[in-house]
Amino acid sequence: MKVVIAEKPSVARDIADVLDIKGKKKGYIEGRGCAITWAFGHLVTLQEPGEYDPALKRWSLDTLPFVPDEFKLTLIKNRGVDEQFRIIEKLCQQADEIVCATDAGREGELIFRYILAHCNCEDKPIRRLWLNSLTPDAISEAFKDLKDGHDYDALYAAARCRSESDWIVGLNSTRYYTVRHGRIGGGSDRVLWSIGRVQTPVLAMIVERDDTILQFRPQPFWELSTTYRQVLFKYSGKRFEKQEKAQVKLEKVTGQPFEVSAIVAKKKREQPPQLFDLTTLQREINKLHGLSAADTLAATQNLYEKKLVTYPRTDSRYLSKDMKPRIPEILQKLTSLRSEQIAPLNLAKLPFTKRIIDDKKVTDHHAIIPTGVMPRSLGVNEQLVYETITTQFIAAFYPVCLKNITTVDGASNGVKFKAKGTHVVEPGWTVLFPKKTKKASGDQTLPAFTEGESGSHEPFLREGKTIPPKHFSENSLLGAMEAAGKFVEDDSLREALKERGIGTPATRAAIIETLLRRNYISRQKKQLRCTDMGRCLIALIHDPLLKSPEMTGEWEEKLKKIERSQLDPDDFMAGINNHIRGLIENSSASRLDSGRWGSCPLCGKEVMKGHRAYGCTGWKEGCPFVFEPECKGVALTARQVQTLLQQRILPQPVRIDDEPRLLILSTQGMAMDLQRPSADRQKKTKN
Repeated sequence: MKVVIAEKPSVARDIADVLDIKGKKKGYIEGRGCAITWAFGHLVTLQEPGEYDPALKRWSLDTLPFVPDEFKLTLIKNRGVDEQFRIIEKLCQQADEIVCATDAGREGELIFRYILAHCNCEDKPIRRLWLNSLTPDAISEAFKDLKDGHDYDALYAAARCRSESDWIVGLNSTRYYTVRHGRIGGGSDRVLWSIGRVQTPVLAMIVERDDTILQFRPQPFWELSTTYRQVLFKYSGKRFEKQEKAQVKLEKVTGQPFEVSAIVAKKKREQPPQLFDLTTLQREINKLHGLSAADTLAATQNLYEKKLVTYPRTDSRYLSKDMKPRIPEILQKLTSLRSEQIAPLNLAKLPFTKRIIDDKKVTDHHAIIPTGVMPRSLGVNEQLVYETITTQFIAAFYPVCLKNITTVDGASNGVKFKAKGTHVVEPGWTVLFPKKTKKASGDQTLPAFTEGESGSHEPFLREGKTIPPKHFSENSLLGAMEAAGKFVEDDSLREALKERGIGTPATRAAIIETLLRRNYISRQKKQLRCTDMGRCLIALIHDPLLKSPEMTGEWEEKLKKIERSQLDPDDFMAGINNHIRGLIENSSASRLDSGRWGSCPLCGKEVMKGHRAYGCTGWKEGCPFVFEPECKGVALTARQVQTLLQQRILPQPVRIDDEPRLLILSTQGMAMDLQRPSADRQKKTKN
């Protein structure tokens, strides 16, 4: 008997329909010498420490780090899991061959292999069904081309390393920081500090951005411009930081004629947009419609299961050569939905450029495209996502957008000005995006200028202020997670990390949702902001690697190398084990010393307590650090001051909205508001 294991019941039903298997049983579908059964996503997971040794149920620093010699599996404790697993186990033990039909990716492989291992059926012959789409044709073709399951052993090795490394780092770090810092300042309530190999660096990025904004002080500036023939010309030099200097320039050109000195026209070709991978789809939907990354993934997954789009969890924006013959067929099927948009395309001679077809840039799955199956009764989010994917797919085959960009140089009394104008010659693909094109078109239309012409003009000054960076939205955070190297100062490391990122397309949405669920960040309209809890956690973590995007990016790159059989999984796990041991040992060496106040956050020398304040013993050498632990009625206890100083966190009064507030600022600039505790922190700790 052949047993097929799908990831979800709906996929199992689709496979059964294609194979014409009709016998419905409890937990599986049977017929023609085949049984098709299903998981509910993950059924099997790694055991908790207490299942290895009951003594480990108690959280203690003395038992850390805990890394099992061999990881053991257990069933997830969800309703119905045990019953369905027993059905799968019985079928697998009776099977002559087992077919893996879970999602074709790292996590899908892990789901199948963990089930296989927990059934004690790893020695059975296994085959792999690799699907890019759930259309009947795609399923039928894939079954004709079943792969040897062991061809994907490297993929499973990477998945297992991901699972075990997250367990090691997350469990040990969470236990360590909760036991060590769960009672900040000696309070009675304990805080559960949840640490993750990927989530903590993402949180650190949000905290750093928010605190940069918090500490930002706007600086005034002045810009010189002039209007000539109803066209805005801007001063060619830098903007002015002093009003007096700007005024001198303004007076120099006031009442003087303006002369056009040069006219340069250039043609610009804007290429059609590339197809979507999951991250760019999530970013686009969030930017235009405010939908969360998790909701976009859920909608796309539903569309995939309804056979409307191809596999969603992809990191490629390209199609492979073997897709060429199918593209005209898909566009032809879409004509009933998008006849006006598809009509200009010559389906017999589509422009298959390198921006669309490139085998070298297709990884496990190609870009997300519609399958040509007609949609019926879609939800609001599903409709939104489907229309976005379909429009992008059609636009990829449209002509380029041709523009004329004209730059006009002028001067008045020796002061140089410049104006730019854009004229769209051929809109090309932009006709499919009228709202986006209108929003982006900020360029002015220029009249016909003649070199050497002269006339009167109206110069003026505009006063402005510098603005801080924007808070992260899900769009910008996904981009930052995808390009972790941008946040690295070292040039060589930044170059090495150009192709790396934090997390994977399949997991980034879940990381954001985890941070939200744990109250480390919050949604404020389209913005993602850190909470006091999030700030405090990052301030407490001293190990830079635990909150480092470059380290996490390197780990993700190593997992990809394991998938390609270019790195030994044991070497990767040895590095993870060494890292967590070093983290615990180094952090434990800095436990609170009741006999001292702590080190000066500015120079590192000992802090002493005076009558009213705490100060640095290096004051004779010029260290200015003095801290009075009270601000507008908020006072820290001696124990709290000791905790903060020994954790290298600097209490500092600041002004926010013109009110004095008491924050704790770490030496990296992290801050937690002690003046107005947020609701989430009040619930969890009495600080």
